[in-house]
Amino acid sequence: MVALPFAAPSTVTVPLQSGGGLLYYAVVLVILAVVAGIAGFRGIVGLSFRVAKFLIVIFLVLALVTFLL
Repeated sequence: MVALPFAAPSTVTVPLQSGGGLLYYAVVLVILAVVAGIAGFRGIVGLSFRVAKFLIVIFLVLALVTFLL
């Protein structure tokens, strides 16, 4: 049997990365915190920065694991 040059490969590769949603949400929360800080809402500022820092740390850990593998 002769393999045709345009035949599809038998295996399909799936990328491990599905998107940049984690970093996107961290940036959105930082912007929300800055806007809330300008408006004077201190509770929202603290909560937004805490969640944004948490998401950035998770992003950095996952990026480091990905680079090491």
